[in-house]
Amino acid sequence: MSPERSLQYFQHTTPTPGGLSMPDSVGILGMSSLGRPAQPAAWPMQQVNTPLLGNSIEQLHEYWHSATACRRGQFQDIHFSANEDLLYGVINLEEEAATAHDAGTALQQAAEKAYRQLFSLLEAENFPHLWRVWNYVPRINAVEHGLERYRQFNIGRHQAFDDFARPVDSSPAACALGVEHGPLSIAFLAARQAPHCIENPRQTSAFAYPRQYGPRSPTFTRAAVANSDKHDILFISGTASIVGHGTAHIGDVVAQTRETVANIAVLVEQARQLVPAAGYTLDGLDYRVYIRHAADYPSVRNTLEQLIGPSIRAVYVQADICRSDLLVEVEAHGIATRPERSTSPQASQTPRN
Repeated sequence: MSPERSLQYFQHTTPTPGGLSMPDSVGILGMSSLGRPAQPAAWPMQQVNTPLLGNSIEQLHEYWHSATACRRGQFQDIHFSANEDLLYGVINLEEEAATAHDAGTALQQAAEKAYRQLFSLLEAENFPHLWRVWNYVPRINAVEHGLERYRQFNIGRHQAFDDFARPVDSSPAACALGVEHGPLSIAFLAARQAPHCIENPRQTSAFAYPRQYGPRSPTFTRAAVANSDKHDILFISGTASIVGHGTAHIGDVVAQTRETVANIAVLVEQARQLVPAAGYTLDGLDYRVYIRHAADYPSVRNTLEQLIGPSIRAVYVQADICRSDLLVEVEAHGIATRPERSTSPQASQTPRN
């Protein structure tokens, strides 16, 4: 990977003049738009249907980009961009009536279809390694057909992993949040180079959860470090107040926020051991904070500022969490420039997809 293709990240709180008409030459791989719906763009865009909390900003755009121009494409229902080393895609699927009695619920089928298309695209474009996935599921905690919708989603996602022979113990960093309405929306970042998966010794790996959390386990790793030329990028999955495999501090949003930070701190330390030169710190990351009840925003923000620092770079949004007893979830990423003479750890010979 040449230096100019190194993955980068930036935010805009308002669209550029004239809408999102930024030139393709800037190398935008894709973006997410939070808050007020955005105008269509030439690059893949995930519209996150969640209200922004705590300030007057009505719309926030978050971009992943490199300095080289990207090629745009459409693969089935996926809009994607790619350069020589990275691919970013977005798929939005409406739920349709189940096509067969034994084929599962509409959401289960939509999740399986989306991930089958995703894996097919990665095979066709030769980007075998998933680095990060963002899943947004309408009414994620609702119970339909006797099963919570998040668990339905997990069945469909897990089936696609099985069908494409992708081991769940090398799943990507990911999150799955609930929105009130809209399609099943999935954005993803993939590459030709494998990331280094990280698990949290305080927590049971999500892919190893017992069956009390659903017929099929979630498929994500707690965090991952990926190499993008001169940068080491830490992706921390959606993290909550879970110790072992159980929810801790039910009903106490401040205690849940503290436990969440404790879990993130362990992941940061694991990343520091993996890539010492990166120097990751809690106050050096960019955060997206999902809060179930908007009224809890002041308490969550104050707690995070106490634990991480008053200058924390965080976006706060209202969203449902994958478990009904969780009140807050936090995801993060950090991009560290590697010193010229430093080398990142070699990728494991076991594929990390």
